[in-house]
Amino acid sequence: MTDGNDALSQIQEHRAQIDALDKEIVELLNARTELSLAIRALKPGAHMGLYDPRREEEIFERVYGYNEGPLYNDNLREIYKGILKVMKEMPSL
Repeated sequence: MTDGNDALSQIQEHRAQIDALDKEIVELLNARTELSLAIRALKPGAHMGLYDPRREEEIFERVYGYNEGPLYNDNLREIYKGILKVMKEMPSL
């Protein structure tokens, strides 16, 4: 059994790791957004519509293939639905 100080120390370590991961996640989301906006700008020239539901399903399926848990695929779908919603609502630069 761990004492209170050891548990508190471990919590602080885990939180520091979470903070570092959150920083990486924000950086990656911004990089993803830049690519998404670049694709959006190119779509009219390629005679493509802005929204492609098949592409969204491809993204979900690909993400499921990366998943090794503990998140369930349904959890990832909800997260990615939010990401994709934001991407669609982003104003073009």
